[in-house]
Amino acid sequence: MQRAAGMTRHGWVLAGVSVLLVAGLAVWPVGLGAERWLWGVASAAALVPSVARVVADLRRGRYGADLLAVLALAGTLAVGEYLAGAVVALMVATGQVLEAAAARRAARDLSGLLERAPRQAHRRAGGELVTVPVDEVGVGDEVVVLSGEIVPVDGALRAEGVLDESALTGEPAPVVRPSGDRVRSGAVNAGPALDVTATATVADSTYAGMVRLAEEAAAERAPIARLADRVAAWFLPLALLLAGGAWLASRDAVVAVAVLVTATPCPLLLAVPIAVTGGMSRASRAGIVVRDGAALERLGRTTTLLLDKTGTVTEGRPEITDVVCAPGVTQERALRLAAAVEQYSVHVLAAAVLRAASRAGVEVPSAEDVSEAPGRGAGGRVGAETVQVGRIPAGTAIPEWASAVLRRGRLDLATVIWVTVDGRLTAALLGRDRIRVDAARTMRRLHAVGVRHVVLLTGDRVDSSAEVASMLGLDEVQAEATPEDKITRVRRARTSGTVVMVGDGVNDAPALAAADVGIALGSRGSTAAVQSADAVIVDDRIDRLADVMEIARRTRRVASQSGVIGTALSLAAMIVASLGALVPVAGAVVQEAIDIAVIVNSLRVLRSGPRAAHPEADALLSRFADEHESLQPVRAAVRHAADALGAGATRDADTAVRHAHRLLVDELLPHEQAEEAELYPVLSGVLGSAEGTVTMSRGHAEIARLCRRLGRHLDSAPDGILPEQVNDLRATLYGLDAVLTLHFAQEEEGYFVLRRGE
Repeated sequence: MQRAAGMTRHGWVLAGVSVLLVAGLAVWPVGLGAERWLWGVASAAALVPSVARVVADLRRGRYGADLLAVLALAGTLAVGEYLAGAVVALMVATGQVLEAAAARRAARDLSGLLERAPRQAHRRAGGELVTVPVDEVGVGDEVVVLSGEIVPVDGALRAEGVLDESALTGEPAPVVRPSGDRVRSGAVNAGPALDVTATATVADSTYAGMVRLAEEAAAERAPIARLADRVAAWFLPLALLLAGGAWLASRDAVVAVAVLVTATPCPLLLAVPIAVTGGMSRASRAGIVVRDGAALERLGRTTTLLLDKTGTVTEGRPEITDVVCAPGVTQERALRLAAAVEQYSVHVLAAAVLRAASRAGVEVPSAEDVSEAPGRGAGGRVGAETVQVGRIPAGTAIPEWASAVLRRGRLDLATVIWVTVDGRLTAALLGRDRIRVDAARTMRRLHAVGVRHVVLLTGDRVDSSAEVASMLGLDEVQAEATPEDKITRVRRARTSGTVVMVGDGVNDAPALAAADVGIALGSRGSTAAVQSADAVIVDDRIDRLADVMEIARRTRRVASQSGVIGTALSLAAMIVASLGALVPVAGAVVQEAIDIAVIVNSLRVLRSGPRAAHPEADALLSRFADEHESLQPVRAAVRHAADALGAGATRDADTAVRHAHRLLVDELLPHEQAEEAELYPVLSGVLGSAEGTVTMSRGHAEIARLCRRLGRHLDSAPDGILPEQVNDLRATLYGLDAVLTLHFAQEEEGYFVLRRGE
C-alpha cells in the first residue's frame, strides 16, 4: 500500500509540474508575466517534498545527494530563473517516478510470492470439511486441496495427485505424484481434489520460508546503492566551490545557479538503486530470492565459495545403482521381494528400493507380519517365504559372491542393502547418493565468472567427500566437519575475501549466518537453513547458484558504470556552466539528458535473461532424460550378465547374457537411434553447430558396435555359451557397461541440464 501510495504521490507531482510548465510556455508569448508564477509554483511543488527528505536525512546526522537538488531548486527561485526551476522540477519529479516504476517492476516477481501465499485451508474434522485459517493447521491434520488451489502446508499425499509446481521449480508441465509422496506448500493442485496429511505447520513449511524472504527483500539499500551519498561527501562541496568561484569570477548569481542546476545528482540518486533492484528482480525470475540489495552486491564480489555436500552438490537421497544376485536369482525377483517388505517402511533406503522396483517395472506384492528393527532393517513374510531386508543377519553364512559384493561396496563407497530369504543371502542392492547432473557444469561456470576458490565443507566421511570433490574439480575438501568447524572455516575464509556458504541442512544454518552471504536450497532445505540464509534457491537445481553469481556481477558492473558515467558527465556540465557557457535552462536540459542516459543504462540489468526459449528442444530433452531413468534396468542387466560369467559358461550366465542382449536390442538401441534422429539435429540449432554433438554420436556408434559384437557371440552359440567365449564376452559386457556409464553421464551433464525452467 505504501508503494502504491508513493507511486500516486510522485505521479501527481509529475503531472502537476508538467501542466504548470506547459501552461507557462503557452502564456509566455502573451507577455503578461503569468508564466513566471506558473513556473515558480512548479519549482515549489518539487522543492517542498525534496526539502522534507533532506531535513529527515539531516536529523539522522547525514547529508546526501538530495541536498544538491534542493539547492538547485532554491537557487533558481532566488535569482528569478523560474523556467530553469520548472525544468529542474520536471527532472526531479520524472526521476522519482522512474525510480518508483523501476522498483515496482523489479519487485513484481518478489511480491508475487506474497500474493500467492494461501490464507485458508480445508481441514477434515469429525467427517466434515471445515475451512479454517491456514495458521490453525497442525501436524497430522488431514487437509483437502481443491482443484486449482495452492497447497497450504507441507504434507504427504494420501492418494496420487497431479500438481503444478512451476512456482517452485519453474517446470511448466504438471507433475504426477504417487500416494505417500511429499508435496510442498506453494504447489498448485492441477487435478481432482487432493487429500494431504500435514507434516508441518504453515510457519515451518517450504513456502513460508520463501514468503519470509520476500517480505524482507529490498528492505535495505545495498552498499553500492549508497554510492550517491558517499559521492555527495565530496561532490557537494565541489559543486558549491565551483558555483561560488563562478559567482565571484562573473559577479553573476545566475552563473552560480547554472552550476548547481547541472550538479543535480539524479544519476546517483536513481541509476544505481535501479540497477541493484533490477538485479534482484532478475535473480527472482531465475529462481533465486535474494533478501536485499546488500546481499546481491556482496555476491558480485565473491572470491570463496563453501559448499555442503549432501543435498547440495549431491541429490540428497540414495538411489539403487546396482542389484547383485546369488546364482539362480533374477534381479526382478530380488527387487520384488525387497520392495514387498520395504513398502511398509519410512526409511530413506526403503524409498530407494521402491523407486528401483518402479523403474524396473516390477509388480510389488503385499507382505505380512512386517516388522522393523532400527539399525537392522525390516522383515516380513511374502507368500510362503520369510524375507529380511537390511544388514546381514547374525550367523548368516557369507558365500563367495557376497564377499565380492562387500568388497565392491567398499571400493564404490556404496551402501549395501542385503536381501535374505529363509535365512539365505539372496541378493544385494547397492545404493549411493548421486552427484547432481548439473553440479559439474555449475562449478565450471562459477570459476569462469570469477570465483577463485571452491571448498567442499561437509560433515560426511573423508573418502566419499574426496570422491565427490575430485569428480567436480573442487579446490579443497574439509570433511567430517561439525557445525562449529564450519563456522570456524567460514570466519577464516572471510579474512581473505568475500565468502558465500551454500547448504540445505539444519547443521548448515550457523555457517550460513556467519558467511558474508548464505544461500539455502529452499525446495527441500530445512527451515533453519532457509531462515539463516541471505538468498534461497527456490527449486532443486544447483546451477541457479551460477545464475545468481552471473547476475550479481553484471548488476554490480552496470550499477558502478551508471554511477561513474553520470557523475563524470555532471562534472563536465558543471565546468562548462561555471565558464558561463550554459544558462540555467540549458543546464537543466543537459542534466535531464544525463539522467535519462544513465537510468536507461541501469535498466539493462532487467534485460539480462536466460538463454532463448527452444520449446522443441526442451520437450525432447525432457523426454530423453526420462528415458535415461527408465533404461537403468537395462544397464544393470549388462553388468549383471558380466558378473554372472564369473562362474563360467553356466546356464544362469547364458540366460543373463541373452536377457541383457534382448533388452539392449529392444530398448536401448531404439533410444540411441531416436536421439540421433530427433534430438541431436535440434540440439545442433541450440548449440550453434553440429560439432557440439559429434562426440556423442561417436558414443552411439561404439555402443551399437558392442551390441552387434555381443549378438554375433550369441548367434555362434545358439545352444548355450561355450567356455572359450567367456573371457571375450565378459570384456565386451564390461566395456559396454563402461561406455554406457560415461555416455549417459555426458548427455545428462552436457545436454539435459540445458532444459529451460529445469
